[in-house]
Amino acid sequence: MSDLVFVAGVGMTPFGRHPDKSLFDLSGAAIAAALADAGLTPADIGAAYYAGATNGSLQGQTCIPGPIALRRAGFAGIPVFTVENACVSGSSAFHLAVQAVRAGSCEIAIAVGAEKMNVPDKAKMFAVFDGGWDVSTVEQNKATLLALGEGVTPPPGTQSDKPYSVFMDVYAALTRNHMRRYGTTQRQIAAVAAKNHQHSVHNPLSQYREPCTIEQVLAAPPITWPITLPMCSPISDGAAAAIVCSKAALQRLANPARAVSVLASVVRTGIDRTPDQPELQVSHLAARQAYEAAGISPADVDVAEVHDATAMGEILNAEALMLSPFGEGGPAALRGDFTIGGRVPINPSGGLESKGHPIGATGLGQIFELVTQLRGEAGARQVEGARIAAHENGGGLYGIEEAVVAINLFGRP
Repeated sequence: MSDLVFVAGVGMTPFGRHPDKSLFDLSGAAIAAALADAGLTPADIGAAYYAGATNGSLQGQTCIPGPIALRRAGFAGIPVFTVENACVSGSSAFHLAVQAVRAGSCEIAIAVGAEKMNVPDKAKMFAVFDGGWDVSTVEQNKATLLALGEGVTPPPGTQSDKPYSVFMDVYAALTRNHMRRYGTTQRQIAAVAAKNHQHSVHNPLSQYREPCTIEQVLAAPPITWPITLPMCSPISDGAAAAIVCSKAALQRLANPARAVSVLASVVRTGIDRTPDQPELQVSHLAARQAYEAAGISPADVDVAEVHDATAMGEILNAEALMLSPFGEGGPAALRGDFTIGGRVPINPSGGLESKGHPIGATGLGQIFELVTQLRGEAGARQVEGARIAAHENGGGLYGIEEAVVAINLFGRP
């Protein structure tokens, strides 16, 4: 058994709308890119983990999307596992690949995530989110989560008259709770969205690449207060992949110097807690576990990618990762602490809000960005001198928080 695991190669398609490409076209492109990046062939891979959360409901490909995707990409005779874990599907596949190599069951493994979410049937497209919580207790779920927003009255005319997911109401309630508790302002949240839209200008794989100011974010069409349209992640198609390997396998690669170390990989579910116990939230506990495993502290982090399905997610997760104290994420965002060139840049890729959010590929897309940053290959969005990177990816809802969270820490010598 070896504790040393490395990311040897990464690949990613552009995120966005791909009407001319199938689900397996997208996964195949990401796999091919990761193999080329590592200088490997399918014959070098010992195990594969394929992530997707909407393949069954949108393409009708239930049961074996992973084996199909990998066989189409030229793999045969190896174990292939299909992973579904909401927005953490890709990160879960990565975690399992790391565990396989760490346990010695194979020397090289690949994690792949792919979604084709833009389909002609819009009702079907939006319905995929309905299973992101306990479907046997929907009304109870709503009551519990929406109650978090009580005590803050939205201004008149700040709710969209167009249909939108109930999860936007949930995100709004979580946001209002933070506003009431800590004094977080809509302008601070808008600063996160504006920053991420600016970062994405320099990301050629991002779904949106237009800059946006704080004033433009605030003046944009409302979804449900305080959330406006540019604060939200879009519906996206896309795929991403990462190849991990042991130290022995790394030495056989053509260019081992480009590899990135996996310092820690944690997947965790929550515990029962109350809204006034942020120190017990699942992402915070997972982060503490990851820092301890890696032997580093939050102060060592140079760059981070966090889950921002809405802009408030970045503030909540920056606090959970201890990149900012609880309640101070909003002011830090407005000061520019999380901007490239700031104290600790967060989401240099543009985040989910701008880069896109193809659910099963999202976590691996975040990992693609962090590996690119640690290699010093991010071009105009490069975080200077990045050596330690933190990754947070959350998905689904259970109780008052995410149902599952993944935290990964990466390093370069």
